[in-house]
Amino acid sequence: MDNDMSTLFKAVGEHLFLAYSALFVAIVIAIPLAVISLYNRYLASILLILSNLAQAIPSFAVVAIVVPLLGIGFKPAIFAIILRIILPLFKNTYTGLKNIDYTYIDSAQGIGLNEREILLYVRFPNAYPAIFAGVKFAAVIANSVAIITSLIGAGGLGEFIYEGLTNLNMSKVLKGAIPAIIIAVLLDIGFTFIENKFTLEK
Repeated sequence: MDNDMSTLFKAVGEHLFLAYSALFVAIVIAIPLAVISLYNRYLASILLILSNLAQAIPSFAVVAIVVPLLGIGFKPAIFAIILRIILPLFKNTYTGLKNIDYTYIDSAQGIGLNEREILLYVRFPNAYPAIFAGVKFAAVIANSVAIITSLIGAGGLGEFIYEGLTNLNMSKVLKGAIPAIIIAVLLDIGFTFIENKFTLEK
């Protein structure tokens, strides 16, 4: 029993590290990319087209594409998750930063703010809801793709699910599925709490 619990906790740890280290890397890349794209229309148009296309590609296909390129294991799995979530993150961030009421920009320019100050004090605060929605969506997707990546040797909760399905062992399926569902629910509650807190403060 103790061995089963330690195996489960190890799988939960692997799942969380896999999903949310990938999310962190995706955020670190996507937000600066969105800022650069604000001042480069050509780059913005290419990335927006790719973002729209990416939404139509199933997560399973993204994981499958990574295998011939990088092989199997933990690092290819992280890359697959980043690949799946980075473009939606970029799109939300870029859209939020771009679609600011121009009267705010005009007023900021009128009081002598430069472009960097406008970005920090006008664009980012007003883009917060869109950026936050993108991060929340990416976190949910990362949680689900982390399950799929067990097929390429990433470990985590997905390993229980797929082993259980292969052997028709529902107990093992539930051992992986229930913690994954709990993580998803806690994520939603956590993000909703943070969102409401910031909204009330504003």
